[in-house]
Parts: sequence; structure tokens; C-alpha cells
Amino acid sequence: MHKPALLLIDVQKGFDSPAWGQRNNPDAESNIKRLLDAWRKHDRPIIHVKHCSVSPKSPLHPDQPGNDFKDEASPLSGEPEFSKTVNSAFIGTGLEDYLREKDLNALVIVGLTTDHCVSTSTRMAGNLGFDVTLVSDATATFERTDTDGVHISAEEMHRVNLASLNGEFCVVKSTTETLELLDEK
Repeated sequence: MHKPALLLIDVQKGFDSPAWGQRNNPDAESNIKRLLDAWRKHDRPIIHVKHCSVSPKSPLHPDQPGNDFKDEASPLSGEPEFSKTVNSAFIGTGLEDYLREKDLNALVIVGLTTDHCVSTSTRMAGNLGFDVTLVSDATATFERTDTDGVHISAEEMHRVNLASLNGEFCVVKSTTETLELLDEK
């Protein structure tokens, strides 16, 4: 993997709302910060993506304080930001053009939520030919209820989605494994 870009997806304050339900991986943000700090230290490319919901009631709507990036993942001056209104970071954002223009063909993806925007963006990145690493402990999601009314824990949602992506659209690694790769490059 040649100088991968760190792609942070939807690391926003609105995901702290209790309306989402129970969440897994309470350490996701600290792992995201570890990766972000390492990328900055090594002067590697960093890209931030923000979800701007079109629903005025959403905590992620641009008029809501939850639309803001979380403090531990706030962009620094010069770090590109892309806003999206759908699950994929590649739809309507210019992200693909930016990556191609900068010759960035490898991505390390972190963020929220594993089964929605992270999964959709990872699948698209893989399908578009990018070399993708998805960091398992720098992503998180929430509990769900299936179509039969059966509760699915946040941890189960997370594990199943990572298993579905690994080997098909990306390689799943931990924060520690990803940091070791960064030090090798």
C-alpha cells in the first residue's frame, strides 16, 4: 500500500445522541484519534467526510450542532472536507475525482457507522479499484431490529458487517496493525 490516505467518515457529534440506541466500541474515537495523530506526524494525506442530512429533525442536519465534527477528529487547516447527503462518500461529493487527481489509490477508512456510511463507502471504494483497509476498532455502530422484530446488538451488527466486507471490498485490520503498516512505509 503506497502512502494511503486516511478517510474519516462521519465522525460527528450527532452520533452521541441517545436516539440512535446502544452503541458498540466506545473506544472508536480514541482509536480514530491515534490514527489521525499518526497520519499527521507522518505527513500523510487525510480526508474528512461529513454527513449533512436532508432531514431537518436529524442530529446530522447542517442546522443542528450534531453536524459538527467531534473534537478528536476535527480537520486542521488544509485537510480536505467533503459533505454528503447519502450513505456513500463518493456520491455527489467530488471525492473520487480528488483521490484520482492526487494519485491516492490506497485508503484507510475509519468512522461511523459500520453498517451504513462506512460500509457503503468501503464497498464503493473497493468497486472503484481503491486498495482499502478498514479499521475494525476505529469504527462503530448501533443496535438494530430486524424485519421480524428481533433485536440485533450493536456488536453483532458491527462484526457481521466487517465479516461481509473483509476480503471482498477491503482488508480489515485493527488500529495497532494499521499503525504498524504506516511505520513500515
